[in-house]
Amino acid sequence: MRILGVCGSLQASSGNLTLLKRAAELAPAHVDFVVFEGLRDLPHFDPDLEKLGSPPSVAALRRAVSESQALLIASPEYGFSLPGSLKNAIDWLIGTGELERKVIAITAATNAAERGRAGLDALRVPLRAVSARVPFNEPIVRGPDADASIERLLAALIAEAQRAEDEASI
Repeated sequence: MRILGVCGSLQASSGNLTLLKRAAELAPAHVDFVVFEGLRDLPHFDPDLEKLGSPPSVAALRRAVSESQALLIASPEYGFSLPGSLKNAIDWLIGTGELERKVIAITAATNAAERGRAGLDALRVPLRAVSARVPFNEPIVRGPDADASIERLLAALIAEAQRAEDEASI
């Protein structure tokens, strides 16, 4: 099983990127956990660019999502919403079907449990447009209990991805 991690922050030392890297370390051996690193390379969403063929960075994103059974998006909250770079990536994927009914866990690395929820709510809006299956939608508080929370997130994500695979094979 392949899980694609997507960080909503472009910051090199992002707590959300750290969370994704930790999830990769904690993932079971049968899971290939890959962090997508091309968000900053995506052009602004512009359907006219498709007339010339997909830009290479967009094609790489679409391929990475298509080759994954599930996604884990870890994103900060900016102004009670999601970062523009993450929304831009989602916009590139919505019309071409890679996210349709995809299993996608969403989280935010935060300093307190009540933080990050507005950003996660904003992220759910475009994911509803593609009928994404969202088995986890909670911030993960940095600190001594973070690993246990990440393991719960991974368990929920893997179980839902397996259910989706089982349903598709029927």
